[in-house]
Amino acid sequence: MAWLAGSRGSPQQEDGAEHATREELTIKIFVTGGSGFVGRHLVRRLAGQGHTVLALARSDRAAELASAAGGDVVKGDLADLTPGSTPPGWTSVLSGSDAVVHAAARMEFWGNDASFRRDNLFPSVALHEAAAAAGVGRFVVISAASVSTGSQRAAVVDERTDNGRPNIAYSRVKLATEQALLSADAPAMDTVVLRPPFVWGAGMATASELADLARAGGWTWIDQGRRIMDFIHVRNLAAAVELALTRGRPGGIYYVTDANPMPIRDFMTRLVATQGVDVSGARSVPLGVAAPLGAVLDGGARLLRRPKPPMLTNWLVAFLGRDRSYDITAARRELGYAPGMDLAEGFAEMTLAQP
Repeated sequence: MAWLAGSRGSPQQEDGAEHATREELTIKIFVTGGSGFVGRHLVRRLAGQGHTVLALARSDRAAELASAAGGDVVKGDLADLTPGSTPPGWTSVLSGSDAVVHAAARMEFWGNDASFRRDNLFPSVALHEAAAAAGVGRFVVISAASVSTGSQRAAVVDERTDNGRPNIAYSRVKLATEQALLSADAPAMDTVVLRPPFVWGAGMATASELADLARAGGWTWIDQGRRIMDFIHVRNLAAAVELALTRGRPGGIYYVTDANPMPIRDFMTRLVATQGVDVSGARSVPLGVAAPLGAVLDGGARLLRRPKPPMLTNWLVAFLGRDRSYDITAARRELGYAPGMDLAEGFAEMTLAQP
């Protein structure tokens, strides 16, 4: 662990000297979002590797979930954090932590920029400030691949691709958060950003939501679902996060996926089938019809300040109607990341998890 040994910013070495012991390779990690879908898998993996995991929880239910995953609960709320202000008492645990993994975020595909700045950007900046002041060595941010979904229309992107302008507030603020943290004055703390696309696996709430949509007759493909999508199993994401704790360039940004992009119809049909619903025969509309319709409905709903999105939005058109995959060469080379969970195993777990 190069940065733990006092050589922050140097090229990545092996995970430890040949004679390093297991105890020497374990660290104390503060995790936000530890009660969520991604966070629970992450806490479970890190604790299972022998690390001490401090999991922030803002409610009793969140504390139960984080504790069950193997975390030591720290009661507190990210909403208590304000950039430039005195941090709340619970941040005292950062002083004994080697690393922070910031997985918490409000995720919705509708809403205005101001609300996402309040809920996501400002607490992230304040947490980063508090971690740097406490002497934390590394800060890993789970961002989102959707920061390049919008005006950027390339079919395949990597970290060198211009992001363009994201087409939803969530993604615009995710991008702004990356930029704020990577440009922060924190010379003694390395910051690394991971950009996962669609995260899937047993326990994901999105699967049941999609199944409910299909049961209600609301499932529609665009261009027969032939456009390419990318995704990452939650366990692969947890593995990438663990690697990012000790590997990767300070200030590095990395797309991470299952490295198995495929037509949306192929993936989503199998995903929703784990919930007992068949969407293979659902109706389809051409992109040439969906795109202008989505633009009108999206623009009208925003103009009228609707609290909920219309049935078709610019983001949904981009997700369902445009090819998009991510080149993970940088993650393979600099993090040593190699996807280890395959589709068949992941879908089988989801099917078995159903009552």
